[in-house]
Amino acid sequence: MAVTTVRSTFAGHDGGELAARLDMPVGPVRGYALFAHCFTCSKDLFAARHIAQSLAQHGFAVLRFDFTGLGSSEGEFANTNFSSNVQDLLRAADYLRENFEAPSILVGHSLGGAAVLAAAGDIPEVKGVATIGAPSDVGHVLHQFGGSLDEIRESGKAEVSLAGRPFTITKNFVDDAEGSRLEDRIATMKKALLVLHSPTDQTVGIENASKVFVAAKHPKSFISLDNAEHLVSKPADAAYAAGLISAWASRFVPEADVSEEASEAVLVTETGLGKFTNAVTIGRHRLTADEPKSVGGLDAGPSPYDYLSIALGTCTAMTLRMYAGYKNLALGKVSVEVSHGKVAADHCTDCGEAAEGRGGKIDRFERIISADGEVDPEIREKLIEIAGKCPVHRTLESSAAVVTKVL
Repeated sequence: MAVTTVRSTFAGHDGGELAARLDMPVGPVRGYALFAHCFTCSKDLFAARHIAQSLAQHGFAVLRFDFTGLGSSEGEFANTNFSSNVQDLLRAADYLRENFEAPSILVGHSLGGAAVLAAAGDIPEVKGVATIGAPSDVGHVLHQFGGSLDEIRESGKAEVSLAGRPFTITKNFVDDAEGSRLEDRIATMKKALLVLHSPTDQTVGIENASKVFVAAKHPKSFISLDNAEHLVSKPADAAYAAGLISAWASRFVPEADVSEEASEAVLVTETGLGKFTNAVTIGRHRLTADEPKSVGGLDAGPSPYDYLSIALGTCTAMTLRMYAGYKNLALGKVSVEVSHGKVAADHCTDCGEAAEGRGGKIDRFERIISADGEVDPEIREKLIEIAGKCPVHRTLESSAAVVTKVL
């Protein structure tokens, strides 16, 4: 399923505008999810973007946003703390509830994971919470301040370098972190929980995952992100985490209802993600069509001519299977390989009547049929004959009417 990303804003805990992106699936939305990024990160962190868009491909609309004072959001980071982050999350949930639908899934990375655990109990519509590398104790984040922690306590604030960038940390932030009791919130949130954590995480140790897991009530699950680092910045690790969260979330939020009318026609919609990328909706089915990168596409899905080849190949296999069943032929598993190209009509010696009397180029589909085991010579020609009776084959070889209207 293709994804469309919409920019939006909403008011944070102090009234300042928070910058957000809503990753929307093209087609029916099965539910809404809210993503909280890691400490001092942004909504555009690789892992956040990858996981949000993966959820969108599975039918979830995902809101990811910058906390107050971070990324493109308004406000001063120095005036924030963990409690204000939780309030920003609740404002984000209010925004979804008022404009779309309340979130049914919360996903949080690192301190964002702690924030969704703290906020989950206050969002009644939430059915599940997934955390990635989350600390079991909010005070864990204070370890990142090193020797500056004493200065913060004595002077009221200090500038701390985090991920190569300077941030002003106040005593209010420290006091709030030390006063937050996360395990109590986990024990009483009454939501399904998925804990993802790397055993080699050097920022938030694996023992934190154990404490979060033990504190929670069932249903709860734990997945080890083997060899992933804390920011989950490797594409393979992010893809793995995204797939797991998507599959887990699907268990708690059913697929969106699709009316019978929707299955009567194929709907093709531009996604806006590339020059040629289109989302294809066929009843409950979601596909993507695109062009190769060599002609300016993103190669996000098969090309239109690829889909024609798919139609011919699948129709051929189904027709042969019907014939084999009718004649009680032990064909084994049938495979059909289809390739397409444009060739000069007067040079195509095996194109038959399709090339007769024509100039220029014609479309040539080559179909290679195989089956498990050997095909008896006496039925080889018969299979070619039956393949020619495939309805798509007949459509391609005959003229068809295409009626076009503009609304």
